[in-house]
Amino acid sequence: MPTENPQPLWQPDAGRIAQARITRFQTWASEHHGAPADGGYAALHRWSVDELDTFWKAVTEWFDVRFSTPYARVLGDRTMPGAQWFPGATLNYAEHALRAAATRADEPALLYVDETHEPTPVTWAELRRQVGSLAAELRALGVRPGDRVSGYLPNIPQAVAALLATAAVGGVWTSCAPDFGARSVLDRFQQVEPVVLFTVDGYRYGGKEHDRRDTVAELRRELPTLRAVIHIPLLGTEAPDGALDWEDLTAADTEPVFEQVPFDHPLWVLYSSGTTGLPKAIVQSQGGILVEHLKQLGLHCDLGPEDRFFWYTSTGWMMWNFLVSGLLTGTTIVLYDGSPGFPATDTQWRIAERTGATLFGTSAAYVMACRKADIHPARDLDLSAIQCVATTGSPLPPDGFRWLHDEFAASGADLWIASVSGGTDVCSCFAGAVPTLPVHIGELQAPGLGTDLQSWDPSGTPLTDEVGELVVTNPMPSMPIRFWNDPDGSRYHDSYFDTYPGVWRHGDWITLTSRGSVVIHGRSDSTLNRQGVRMGSADIYEAVERLPEIRESLVIGIEQPDGGYWMPLFVHLAPGAALDDALLDRIKRTIRANLSPRHVPDEVIEVPGIPHTLTGKRIEVPVKRLLQGTPLDKAVNPGSIDNLDLLHFYEDLARKRS
Repeated sequence: MPTENPQPLWQPDAGRIAQARITRFQTWASEHHGAPADGGYAALHRWSVDELDTFWKAVTEWFDVRFSTPYARVLGDRTMPGAQWFPGATLNYAEHALRAAATRADEPALLYVDETHEPTPVTWAELRRQVGSLAAELRALGVRPGDRVSGYLPNIPQAVAALLATAAVGGVWTSCAPDFGARSVLDRFQQVEPVVLFTVDGYRYGGKEHDRRDTVAELRRELPTLRAVIHIPLLGTEAPDGALDWEDLTAADTEPVFEQVPFDHPLWVLYSSGTTGLPKAIVQSQGGILVEHLKQLGLHCDLGPEDRFFWYTSTGWMMWNFLVSGLLTGTTIVLYDGSPGFPATDTQWRIAERTGATLFGTSAAYVMACRKADIHPARDLDLSAIQCVATTGSPLPPDGFRWLHDEFAASGADLWIASVSGGTDVCSCFAGAVPTLPVHIGELQAPGLGTDLQSWDPSGTPLTDEVGELVVTNPMPSMPIRFWNDPDGSRYHDSYFDTYPGVWRHGDWITLTSRGSVVIHGRSDSTLNRQGVRMGSADIYEAVERLPEIRESLVIGIEQPDGGYWMPLFVHLAPGAALDDALLDRIKRTIRANLSPRHVPDEVIEVPGIPHTLTGKRIEVPVKRLLQGTPLDKAVNPGSIDNLDLLHFYEDLARKRS
């Protein structure tokens, strides 16, 4: 990694720096909490990690976090895992998310867009009324603090109201998108045993209606803990027998009652798949998410009441939860339910235009698809409201930076490009957007405030201008409070803390440059990452290997230099089977039906066998390294493999592809 300072692609002007909320925060924090007044972001960041307690206290004061009972101290215990934040404090996430209703009742809290591309507003007052009515009905159904409430829902206003009503009663929200098949959903929801299920009858995607009533019926059969099912008739069908109707539960004009819960009370469960076993059920807290998202959205993303925040996402991805938290800063959030490329590739840009989005978030893959399709969004549309285009899901390639910058610069726009990187595991960003810093091609601007992000070699030595493991050496409030059904914490510990005791290892290769920026090189473990949705290979194996022709399989995800993502599925066939068009079609249909369209591989390749460790585990990381061009002797420890000869096939394949 070069250490010289290249010319930045973009530099914020003095006006933008002066007006940025992070600038005003630094000035205020220097007066009230001893933060450095000079030295810009680098000095503020150093203070935020050196004086962690003071920094997070300052965040709660700056954003006027309402503690109904005060905290004893900021950090009771800073040991990871298990750091205790704001012990003694009580609060409610939903109460903060709806605060703007007091002063801006008739302004839009939500702008909902479907494939007609016609925005439908939901005002702050209406959202608050719906949440009040629904929260009262949930209590009447017996939902108590700690009970799980699930949603099998697309990105619609009802999903936001259901999440906030659940949080208002102290319940624990969890959701899956309706393109997930029943098995995928049950692998998640059965772990947490929900008492209520919000469902739709179907959804619209790509100009077609997709009926999900059979899947909903299967979910109801296989979730014995359900006390109530709430039907949202997105396709206009009647509620099935025994289900309650959304309209009936949200009809009352009821003032919401916000249960005051401990800071570390669970808010929601997100799912992040490892390479074996069921998806990890990650539990994050009401207080931890509240303060982390206020920092991330209000300071790093520079969002406030005058902004409109659009991120293309589904309810099965942490970015949906992050988008909903835009309400915390009084920001209008844009919900798009539909295909990202229907009826044309420029659809997301058109939604940004129609809604007046000031921050438009998307995937790096979408940016690259627009570039390849020769689309000119800033020339052909009125995107003058956009201040920032943010990308995540995978690293934005250099060509993506150049294309975005040049497209907007040609129209005279001063576009801030924010490539950000974080994880479902913390439902936030480790590094990314800083409105007061320059943008260099291919780089994230800086680590986030309060996040002691480092790059470490295998022995735990910090690296600069060299590739190492992404680690975080101090606790973040949104780190999981636990995994569900992990009573001794061993699965949580083994997921992040087994490599460097007491230090979070995330599973990304990164470089921290000597000028303070960050480069993400992709996953250092074998978790699949498709369009920002992390998926477990175990899900795919379970589906594919039900087919009698498949003896065993191996799936690998590889970041491409052009920003793409290649996900091949290797299959070892049963004797007498042939990988013909019919079998190929059955493999893809099986994955699509049992998991989701995202899980369908880019290529299915027949192999002579699947390599394993001596204890019988499929080896994914070494195969990934071979396919990325790493020599065999550096990709794997030969003494740990059951059949080293099998690896030569993957080595040869990498040679041919290069």
